[in-house]
Amino acid sequence: MSISLFDELKGSGGWLAGLSDQQSRLEQLESWLCEEEAQARILPERGQRLRALTQTPPDAVKVVITGQDPYPGVEGDMPHAMGLSFSVPRGIKPPRSLVNIYKELSADCGLVPPSHGDLSGWAAQGVLMLNSTLTLRQGLAASHAKKGWEAFTAAILDRVNRQDAPAVFLAWGRHSHKLVEGINEEKHCVIRTSHPSPLGARKAGKGFDAFLGSGCFSRANAFLEARGRGKIDWSRF
Repeated sequence: MSISLFDELKGSGGWLAGLSDQQSRLEQLESWLCEEEAQARILPERGQRLRALTQTPPDAVKVVITGQDPYPGVEGDMPHAMGLSFSVPRGIKPPRSLVNIYKELSADCGLVPPSHGDLSGWAAQGVLMLNSTLTLRQGLAASHAKKGWEAFTAAILDRVNRQDAPAVFLAWGRHSHKLVEGINEEKHCVIRTSHPSPLGARKAGKGFDAFLGSGCFSRANAFLEARGRGKIDWSRF
């Protein structure tokens, strides 16, 4: 029996109540995805499309890492996309952006990079790893952009923005900068850098640092500790 988007939302703890006004939008997305699945393989697989929510309950969110859309590739028959922004399953070679994330972690926190690209351990600690578009056609980047996902994920970010506990938003790249424009920076911390991809990782710009050398991980922990929320153990992948 296939797992629907609403089934996933029901299994995500407090997100169901926090996103109660999004049920009709999810139903529309579900109907459209069924049509898409009749024509192409859709990634990530069913049961993983709301994984960012099922692995990180709303009241546990300490850090938000925003991305654009899932990885479109497969290796053998294994999709790179696993429902968490920037993360890939064990057995898949870490993509170049993730290699640069590990490079910054090493420089910033002295961590030894793992051989895999699975960041589930971060999600379990309260890192919401959210793409703005949560599905695509295999092999076709951005193929599900502007189909309704953006409004749903904006509602997720708004739910975090309205929570009482302060959180850190790691906004990597101009797309992510737009996603966090409405965040209350008197309560939350927004750290803007360039994207960790090889094309932009060393490029600073107006209002944001270059990703490499930004110290974004230690800065996030400093903010969390100062507000009594407890730091993220970035070495727990």
